[in-house]
Amino acid sequence: MIRRGAGRRARDGEDSGAQRALIAASFVNRVGNGLFNTAAVLYFTLVVHLPATQVGVGLTVAGLCGLASGIPAGNLADRCGPRVIWLVTLALQAAAMAAFVVIDSWLAFTLVATLDRLAATASGAAGGAVVARVGGEHPAAFRARLRTFVNLGVVVGTLGAAFALQIDTRAAYTGLILANAASFVCAGLIVFLGVPDYRPLPRPEEHRQWSVLADRPYVSFVAIYSAMGLQYQTVSLLLPIWLTAHTDAPRWTVAAVYAINSGVCVLLQSRIGSRVETPRQGGRAFRVAGLLFLVSCPLMALTADVPAWVAPVLAVLAVCVHSVGEVWESSGGYALGFGLAPAHAQGQYQGLFGIGFDAGQALAPVVLTGAVLALGHTGWLLLGVFFAGLGAAGPPLASWAERTRPGKPGTGVRPPRRQGECPALEAD
Repeated sequence: MIRRGAGRRARDGEDSGAQRALIAASFVNRVGNGLFNTAAVLYFTLVVHLPATQVGVGLTVAGLCGLASGIPAGNLADRCGPRVIWLVTLALQAAAMAAFVVIDSWLAFTLVATLDRLAATASGAAGGAVVARVGGEHPAAFRARLRTFVNLGVVVGTLGAAFALQIDTRAAYTGLILANAASFVCAGLIVFLGVPDYRPLPRPEEHRQWSVLADRPYVSFVAIYSAMGLQYQTVSLLLPIWLTAHTDAPRWTVAAVYAINSGVCVLLQSRIGSRVETPRQGGRAFRVAGLLFLVSCPLMALTADVPAWVAPVLAVLAVCVHSVGEVWESSGGYALGFGLAPAHAQGQYQGLFGIGFDAGQALAPVVLTGAVLALGHTGWLLLGVFFAGLGAAGPPLASWAERTRPGKPGTGVRPPRRQGECPALEAD
């Protein structure tokens, strides 16, 4: 049972009930996201009757505008407490999502989508600050466990959306959208009842509202992480196009790689993520991820050079390797993203972290389809080399960042190794 925590003042990292509540809220919310994301484009094109190009333009405008709320919302979370700001953003997301069922023009669609992205970016900043407080001394490990359930929630939502897609009626699509709106409400209720209302932490005199932008190591990390984030759409966007346009693989291969990617991440995220706690370990995890991507990208390209019955096998192998790299990359990102941020400014730092990632995802379709596909096999090889180069920058970036951090837990001081922790990540 979730404890009522609205009026409690728990010490960070000592409330396992808060961790369970956060996991439950995130799972419920991502089930809703899976329901909506699977059918969103079909709803806007087939039900609202917007041309696909207009939908794409509207989503791009919304995504770029949404970046503006990250750091301001993070500052509010640091100043007022992260839970209250997160609850407000969840309520705004629920309202924006429900408004999608009444839109009837491109302008209305773009306005609602923009409000949704502004609320979503703000939610990421405030929610990240809550994760840091609930996770206590090991927020990266907790975030890895949280991401396991996030992935599982998306899978469940995607499977549920398949029924509505089969029915293919306005009522079915509307039901998916309202279910997603309800997921924000349910998530907010769980957070309100189960997560303590953490007080803002004291801030040093030199703290400024935009101080994260002056933290050059952290800004450099965000830039590298955002560029490495192209790997997500390598599987979700680039590989499906490649398989259908350049190989003889059966169409079910596309569904198979989606399922395998999600399955590998669900199975390995907690196992690997719990071994990547400190920024130094995060830098080395980035290097491991880059090397795995260097292997997976050429394997994906080779699916065009093999018989039809071999292509699915090679695609599955490539995605397995890539998915393991994704787990190392996300684990490294959490260790650096949380470990380099001052405790009193987690909201502001998570705001920049989210802005960078979202900007990279907005540019990913142009880069992947415009450059990699245009170059064919050479493009795939260059993509793998690009990822490997970014990964190689991880260890020196982590060392540089640690030299600029105060020597305190969670900001570069290595905790004692836990049983089962990977020794390779401890080596100098």
